[in-house]
Amino acid sequence: MTEICLTDRAFWERYWTNYQYEKIPSKIIYSSYIRHFQNKKSFIEIGGFPGINAAYFYKNVCKDVTLLDFYIDKKIVNNLETYNQIPVNTIQCIESDFLKFENDRYYDIVLSVGFIEHFKNTKDIIECHVKLLSDKGSLLIILPNFRGINGFLQYISDRKHFKAHNLNSMKIKNLKQIMYELKFDNAQISYTRKPMLWLEPKPTKANKIERKIIKVFSYALKLFPIKCRLLSPYIIIFAKKQ
Repeated sequence: MTEICLTDRAFWERYWTNYQYEKIPSKIIYSSYIRHFQNKKSFIEIGGFPGINAAYFYKNVCKDVTLLDFYIDKKIVNNLETYNQIPVNTIQCIESDFLKFENDRYYDIVLSVGFIEHFKNTKDIIECHVKLLSDKGSLLIILPNFRGINGFLQYISDRKHFKAHNLNSMKIKNLKQIMYELKFDNAQISYTRKPMLWLEPKPTKANKIERKIIKVFSYALKLFPIKCRLLSPYIIIFAKKQ
């Protein structure tokens, strides 16, 4: 496998210093898919630090939850658990390079959010997800759509961050072909419905002001709940083994 990653460990260390990550969101972008996971027993998120999604699945789906990332601060994960009334060390943490990760365990649910678009070899990355699935496992992959209005905003506001994303991974046609080649004829691939704009947080006053302005425009866009490349903020891939 050709390993071509558009980010490194230093990128993510800087990235997470600008975030607050204690509270599990009341609204999750994949909430409509939770019904498919009610009989599942185990969960892993690829690129899962700081553990928000693992905590959500622990609360709502299953108690065996794991996150795998090549950057993990265990104190932050423990603080997240404590804040959300989850026993400390419940979230199992594996700090490893995903492409070099070797494991003989399989999971009923394999999730990644904002992960596959940071690599040039999209098919290889998705295939690595598939290899972790149990016999009746389900796959859920969520990635941003930077080929519309939100992507243009990222391009003009934070060029370096924008370039850390592979736009080809955000083409529905490409994703459908990849899932077909991986023998997932039943894969559901679609844009999310509600438009949304955002800027990545930075420790500056100017950034805080800009983010507030963008938030106002984002609320205005929600008046147009249309699934399309121009407006949709995310793409969701859902597939399950037959």
